[in-house]
Amino acid sequence: MSVDTVSLTGWGRTAPTTAVRFRPRGHEEAAAVVRGRGPRGVIARGLGRSPGDAAQNAGGSVLDLSGLARIGGVDAAAGVVRCDAGVSLERLLGVLLPLGWLPPVLPGTGRVTVGGAIASDLPGPDHRLAGSFARQVSALELLTADGEVRTVLPGTALFDATAGGLGLTGVVLGATLRLRRVGTGLMSVSTERAGDLDDLLARFTAGGDRLPYASAWVDLTARGRATGRGILTRGEHATPDMRPAHAGRTRLSQRSGAAPGRSLLPGLPPLPGGLLGPAAAALCNEVRYRGSPRARTGELRPVSAFFHSSDALPDVRPLYGRGGLVRYRFTVGYGQEETLHRVVRRIAARRSPAVRAVLQRFGAADPGLLSFAAPGWSLELDLPAALPGLGRFLDGVDEEVAAAGGRVCLAQDSRMRPETVAAMYPRLAEFRELRACHDPAGAFRSDLSRRLGL
Repeated sequence: MSVDTVSLTGWGRTAPTTAVRFRPRGHEEAAAVVRGRGPRGVIARGLGRSPGDAAQNAGGSVLDLSGLARIGGVDAAAGVVRCDAGVSLERLLGVLLPLGWLPPVLPGTGRVTVGGAIASDLPGPDHRLAGSFARQVSALELLTADGEVRTVLPGTALFDATAGGLGLTGVVLGATLRLRRVGTGLMSVSTERAGDLDDLLARFTAGGDRLPYASAWVDLTARGRATGRGILTRGEHATPDMRPAHAGRTRLSQRSGAAPGRSLLPGLPPLPGGLLGPAAAALCNEVRYRGSPRARTGELRPVSAFFHSSDALPDVRPLYGRGGLVRYRFTVGYGQEETLHRVVRRIAARRSPAVRAVLQRFGAADPGLLSFAAPGWSLELDLPAALPGLGRFLDGVDEEVAAAGGRVCLAQDSRMRPETVAAMYPRLAEFRELRACHDPAGAFRSDLSRRLGL
């Protein structure tokens, strides 16, 4: 097992802190780290894709599980696979798809680990039908505070606390996942432009769930009558009988260019103020909106290009400046669309340089005590952390979301206040009680857990 002292941040590159990082080669080495933890505790970490501080532990220990990445054989009769927590969804997809299977839920990036997907209980673009990631887990192996590895099953209190529990109930070492059978490696995709937010919401609901996957890019720089305009993308798994001629006219490989994850500005460190000013962001969004088709159906795309298109693009984080980026994701329930409208108008009126903004619909709430997804609308956006007054602005949005019965995503948070969390997550007291029962000495801690009092 390798050990080093390192400064760590989340993917957003905000608030770096220093911890001792352990890289175990097996379960016994991971258990030894938990048993020998210091007073600041330990937290698990995968590929570091959480935008905030959920996988940081200032002055304590961080258990890097990226080396635990074995994939077991697929049980075709049961439609399940057992894998280690350090396996990335990108790799899992690459192994399973040629066999005719898909991982249970695919979020917007494949560069997260199975353990991270469970700890964050990540939703995908088909949440209304499939729920979040942990709902498709049939068993998990959890390293608890006493250094023992336990098999934890759905329906138990410990499972519900671990799903979306941000690594604070123990270290997920492995999981058995229910899989989805597919006939091809292609998606049939429909794209349409919406002129404003009302139009976008109407288009979302008009098709029902005929196409199970749906998400939209929203132009948060547009104002006036175009406020909230966007591009809705929906998809379904292509069947073998779809016409090969159509496939021949469609680009079926990921776009070539910069290597995935490579900086958009190679050799150049993040600029002090970044390059994403209001005018530049508005121009980028205008080009994207006008360059998209008004309506297109039946386009064939590879599965990876549909779910993880951003993974093939260069790393855009240097554009956000040395302060990094803040990812803000919230959800409000159906019937609270006016709150969504007000937030979108506030962001547009502030001329916030938001280039990335994703709107999704959620279905039934997931069983995790701190799971984010609940019935309603979810909006996710990235903003430069160094924007003047950003903290006060987002505090105000927090209050508006909480007043509407909504919530902000903890797994992506880097700046929320503890009193706001209590207002948004009604099962927080239940989560704290279970943690106190299973981990009375506070073995599992993170910068996020200390900041929010979890």
